[in-house]
Amino acid sequence: MRLLLLGCTGFVGRELVPFLLNLGHQLTLVSRRPRPDSEAADPRITNLCLDLAEPASWSQPPLLEALAAADGVVNLAGESIADQRWTPAYRQRLLDSRLVTTTQLVRAMANLAKPPSVLVSGSAVGYYGTSLDGCFTEASPPGDDFLGRLCARWEAATQVAPEACRVVVLRIGIVLGPDGGALGKMLPVFRAGFGGPVGSGQQWMSWIQRHDLCRLIATALEDDAYAGPYNAVAPEPTRMAIFASTLGRVLGRPSLLPVPGPLLQLLLGDGAKVVLEGQQVKPERLLAQGFHFQFTDLSAALAAATSPGHR
Repeated sequence: MRLLLLGCTGFVGRELVPFLLNLGHQLTLVSRRPRPDSEAADPRITNLCLDLAEPASWSQPPLLEALAAADGVVNLAGESIADQRWTPAYRQRLLDSRLVTTTQLVRAMANLAKPPSVLVSGSAVGYYGTSLDGCFTEASPPGDDFLGRLCARWEAATQVAPEACRVVVLRIGIVLGPDGGALGKMLPVFRAGFGGPVGSGQQWMSWIQRHDLCRLIATALEDDAYAGPYNAVAPEPTRMAIFASTLGRVLGRPSLLPVPGPLLQLLLGDGAKVVLEGQQVKPERLLAQGFHFQFTDLSAALAAATSPGHR
């Protein structure tokens, strides 16, 4: 397939791009930053340097031509939720990077005589809000906090895609990989022997190994049976305290020193909610459709994410 990839040049994209190339797809990658020379020279990849949250970018001929030529689109565009304090300006960036991009994308698709046949678009388990006790499936309603409202609007923007385009929405959990995301930030601390649970340790972590997420995206692109929202999480979510002890065991390091919640709130403000609060999310629709997770066990998932060449 000829694929247009938006927001796929970061943590997930570092595995997704080579994975899709190995499956024989041709890729056009759109990013605000120029790609490394090693990737720019790959004849299977076309690179466009544009800011997708800027509406004027969607009038640029190279982007419109790539969209018109695409068989499918993967849209994972969006500023990182937990990298800094949620000032009013950063909240607006979180919104614009998702809503403007997705709205402009589906609008541009609607103007095509032959739109792409499939759109795989990102969302997040933050859609459900946070809870220590609840258990959420794809049928659960959105939460009424900032992230819940953001994700609901983000998903709604995909629903005006052309009728001829099959839309798949992935509500992605905590992605496990060594070079980014929550695990990437925890690894140096744990390897130094100072790791431990964050906050109370009782909050839920609904996770997915990055390799399984890449497999899921590829499956959603290729299998016409996939449509609508899916919880992109492994079947067995875990509590933060269990996650920390499992990570310590996998690394052969202690995991006894908790990170106080107030310290994280001081550093990240409202963004600390992503780590201090959580939600127990189940991939009910994926299991019903027979998607095979390679990693259902947390220990195996962490071993694969922290050991080079282990899969």
